[in-house]
Amino acid sequence: MIVISDTSVISNLYLTGQLQLLPKLFHLLLIPPKVMDELKALQQFNIDVQPILQAEFIVLQVPTNHDFIRKLLKILDQGEAEAIALAVEVQANLLLIDELKGRAVAEQHGLNVTGLLGVLIRAKKAGHIQVVRPIIDDLRKNTGFFIGDSLYAQILQLAGE
Repeated sequence: MIVISDTSVISNLYLTGQLQLLPKLFHLLLIPPKVMDELKALQQFNIDVQPILQAEFIVLQVPTNHDFIRKLLKILDQGEAEAIALAVEVQANLLLIDELKGRAVAEQHGLNVTGLLGVLIRAKKAGHIQVVRPIIDDLRKNTGFFIGDSLYAQILQLAGE
């Protein structure tokens, strides 16, 4: 399974102590250079990103379709544009992306997408975590990851909690 990731899923799982879920679910994640830059930028907030940078399951891959990236940059930020371009290039099975506009653009280009909350649901269904509620609560309170009340309730229902 070829899986590409944007920044949000990796950084937020790391900040909640759940980074280990990614290799359990996907074995390997490909990320473009701008996503790596955004992960490294967490250091400016006194976050030790060495565990992310040293993770063997995260592999840097450079997208080559620069015209496509330039087209995507008209509506998306560079990390999202590079992630989508890379996913299209390598015919990824899944793109991990949270931003709504990025998800919509990715789906317009035939990509299967899921976000952080979808990863947590997969992890629970696969038996890698017992409950999602405390992780989601941690995301809401401590990372700045916005989850509206209706989505919160929907995710808990999907998780059977």
